[in-house]
Order: sequence, then C-alpha cells, then structure tokens
Amino acid sequence: MKKTRPASKKLSLAPLKSAGRMRRTQTAEPEPPTVVDEAGLLADLRALIHSARQRVATVANATQTLLYWHVGRRLLKENLQDGRAAYGKRILATVSQELRAEFGEGFSYSSLTRMIRFAETLADEAIVVTLSQQLSWSHFLALLPLKDPLVRDFYAEMCRIEHWDVRTLRQKIGGMLFQRTALSKNTKAVISAEIANLREGRMTPDTVFRDPYFLDFLGLKGAYSERDMESAILREIESFLLEMGAGFSFVARQKRMSVGKDDFHLDLLFYHRHLRRLVAIELKLESFQPAHVGQMEFYLRWLDKHERAPGEESPIGLILCAAADAEQVELFQLDAKSIRVSEYLTELPPLALLQTRLHQAIEHAREQAARRETTQECQP
Repeated sequence: MKKTRPASKKLSLAPLKSAGRMRRTQTAEPEPPTVVDEAGLLADLRALIHSARQRVATVANATQTLLYWHVGRRLLKENLQDGRAAYGKRILATVSQELRAEFGEGFSYSSLTRMIRFAETLADEAIVVTLSQQLSWSHFLALLPLKDPLVRDFYAEMCRIEHWDVRTLRQKIGGMLFQRTALSKNTKAVISAEIANLREGRMTPDTVFRDPYFLDFLGLKGAYSERDMESAILREIESFLLEMGAGFSFVARQKRMSVGKDDFHLDLLFYHRHLRRLVAIELKLESFQPAHVGQMEFYLRWLDKHERAPGEESPIGLILCAAADAEQVELFQLDAKSIRVSEYLTELPPLALLQTRLHQAIEHAREQAARRETTQECQP
C-alpha cells in the first residue's frame, strides 16, 4: 500500500515581514550626542581648583604665622634679653644653627629675633589668630616697626577689612593714613573704642574720612577750575577711589536737584558700603567758607528726602577745599550736621614738612577734645 506523505504546511512570510516593518517603524532614531560646553566646563573646574588652593594657602599661611608667634613666645620665656643680652645672643645663635640645619633658612638668627619681637609686640594670641586668617607673615613684618600700639592696631584692622596686599599696607603707612584720619585727632580712649569697632567689622566716619587727601595723581598744575578738577577725578577714578578708601562707589557727577523752579547741582555723589549711606562731595578751590556749610546742608536734606533708600543711614557730606582753618571748622560743630571738611593736596610737600603739619593738627585737635571733656565734667 502506498503511503502518502501529509501535505506540508506552507508558512506565509508576509506577517513576519509585516512585523519586521512594524518593529523598524516603531524603533526611535538614535538621539544625537549632547554637545559639551568645554569652555564652561573648564571655567568651572578652574574655579574649583583655584578656590581649593586659596583655602589651602590661607590655612598654611595662618599655621605658619601662628608657629612663628609660638616660637617667639617660647624664646621670650627664656628671658634672653635685657640684662642677659650677651648670654641670650649666644643661646639664640646656637638654637638658630640647630634649627637651620634641620628646618632650613626660615629659622636664621635674624628670623628668630623677628619672631621674638612679633610675640612681644602682639601679645594677645586671640588677635593674632584672627589677623592671621587674612594677613601674611610679610604683613606682620611691615607692622612691627610701628611703635604706637594704637597706630599698629589701626593699620592691622584696616588691612584685614580692606584686604590690602603688603605693598598697599606699606604705602598706607608711608602715606600716614592714620595721621590723616579724624580718628587720630581723638583721645586714646576714643581711638581704642574705634579700633574695637573695627575688630567687630563696624566702621564709622572717623575711620573712613581723611584730612588732607592726596590728589597729586590728578596732574593739576597752575591755574585750573573746579570743573577741571572734577573731570580729572573722573578720569583718574580708580586712583581717586583708592585714596578715598575701600567701600566707596561712584554714583553721579553734577547730581541735579530740582527744588521749586530752580535746579541745583552737586559736584560728586558716592555711596559707602560699610557706612550704608550716600556721600555728597563738593569741590572748592578756595579756603573753607561758612557759606559752604549752608550749601552742603541743603544738598544733604534733599538727598535724605529724595534719594535715601530704606535701611540706609542719613547722607553725609564732604567739603573738599584748598585750605581750612581748624578753629573755624570746629566752631560749626559739623559732626552733628553729618558734614566733614578736609583739605586736598594736588602737590605733595616734603615729607618732613607734612609730618610736622599733621603732628601739629593732631595735637591741636586732641587739646580741643580734652578741653571739651573738662568743660563737660565741670558742668552740673
């Protein structure tokens, strides 16, 4: 009997082909690779690296400064000076020789003597710890020659607040910044209180304003007008702001003030960030005159009414004039009016003459302050 083979089933490929087409149709096209902002990435990485390095440098500097202070303090305990000077020198030379051999030139004889002077001059460790967060060892070396503790403390705190580099600190000391501040003309008790304020981050007008201001960088020679001086200040605005001190920012020139049917114009308007108040500046080519006070009072009242923002202190005025008689200025009691009067120098006199002049001004002001205190004590 002949066997018949079952009919083979024919598989249709049509559905498979159709499914394949469906799968290909449903598969999304691959997304193009995201473009990396290489410049932005590098900028962020550089910022991270610089920030980390700055923190490391700050910690290293503070640690080194405190080490030098502790070394100086330890040597001071041995009483290697005064009557034992000769013996102390021999001991210091021996110690220096041993430390140099082990730790390098940073512990030379002269370096050790500076460390002793450092610990002797700045005896309060807490103050050294605070200052060393921002002041380097080189900053402290620039401060050590200052004999008056109040003067030294003033420069140290201003250096910390205004972030001076060593060169700027030396320039400020050489330019007799302390002697030019209103602060220097007060009694020692007031100066100490103001320095305490600086340590707590608070600045007052006595630490901000100077007298005289050095404007020799303006290049004004011979005859010139107030407008010439104003234009020169704006041309040299960076140098002018450096002389004024940190915290000042320029707001306006010839600030218009409309009152009734008249317009008035203030020479220069600034804002001081630490004082949180507007600073109106009037330039005068002549000596200080009583009429200048009335004019500045007018400007300050207008600014207080129309420009003072919420949270700000009342505006303060600075009359910059070619000369000012101290007794005339004192008679007006301008502190109560929030007005300061300062001289400016477009050409600097010889250093010795300037030092004498500033010393006389400070002595006169301190005598006046002491006389006022005595008068107040005698009053019932």
